[in-house]
Amino acid sequence: MNLNSVLYTLTHWKAWHHHVKYIPISPVWVWYIIRSGTPWFFTPSNPTLTFGGFEGEGKKEMYEQLPQGSYPKTIYIEPNANFSEVEKQIFEAGFEYPFIVKPDVGMMGFMFRKISNADQLRQYHQTIPIEYLVQELIDYPIEVSVFYFRMPNAQKGTVSGFLKKEPPYVLGDGIHTVEHLLNNSEALKQKREMLMERQGHDKEYIPKAGEKFYLSYASNRSQGGLLEAIDHEIDDNLQALMDELSQHSGMFYYGRYDIKCASIEDFKKGKNFSILEFNGAGAGVQHIYANDYSLWKACSVILTHWKMLYKISRYNHKNNGIPYWGFLKGWKHLKAAKKNLMMLLRMDANFPGF
Repeated sequence: MNLNSVLYTLTHWKAWHHHVKYIPISPVWVWYIIRSGTPWFFTPSNPTLTFGGFEGEGKKEMYEQLPQGSYPKTIYIEPNANFSEVEKQIFEAGFEYPFIVKPDVGMMGFMFRKISNADQLRQYHQTIPIEYLVQELIDYPIEVSVFYFRMPNAQKGTVSGFLKKEPPYVLGDGIHTVEHLLNNSEALKQKREMLMERQGHDKEYIPKAGEKFYLSYASNRSQGGLLEAIDHEIDDNLQALMDELSQHSGMFYYGRYDIKCASIEDFKKGKNFSILEFNGAGAGVQHIYANDYSLWKACSVILTHWKMLYKISRYNHKNNGIPYWGFLKGWKHLKAAKKNLMMLLRMDANFPGF
């Protein structure tokens, strides 16, 4: 890392490792642990999600609690299945190339891929050692994230953040290669090395003037995804829709929805959208990155969300009889989830970026 990169990182908190910004506010988290008497005070927040949806929960259990038709068509593949049986399962379910694959228990977009042919599917299936899902490719042009929380005794909740997400891309000028454009991208400078490793022969491609050349299909910030704040779009229609979705199972109280839609207007009317994921207690408060916040403002927003997470969990524990996870159970689960995440991270770094 050169001196300019070092200086940039030191003076731009959004470029820090995601854990660093929590250091000055970590005593608040410790205080919630003390008040609740358990390090896993958040586990009753979303009672039907493993570990409250903090980490290590599966997507299957999340989709089962959403309204039919509100999420993409999905099937689940066992890693030890014979490949011919996998192909049969996929095509009997009505899938055609291209489609999406991703781990059932995953995080941060690791091993999320768009599969365009049988060779790519075979390579993915032979590589990944855990259950994964095959999901229809949703071609709506806009992806959004909505952070939402609601007290269990309330009918209405709060949409605390609304943002648009886009996979990382470089804008062509008809002259320079993908590699050159990426090397000169200010927005992607922190993810440049990772994104370049995935391009292979595409790095020599010269995009046409005005062409968006996407460097990944995932819009996760960890994968270089670009975020745009649209909090000004929060209104009564959006609020009512999120209340309806979150009350379908009666058990989603805190977290972030990632959604693709035809337009913001359609989405707020409850049509032409598909829920990609619901992230529970461990959901990152991503809208702090999309707004022009100081570090202290960002910390204040995080603290507001932590407070709601604590209050929701405490209410569910005291009033609805939802138990906190025991220490040993939570420790073993978290350890296993971290091990799984690190495995996926290493695998993702060495797997083709198709």
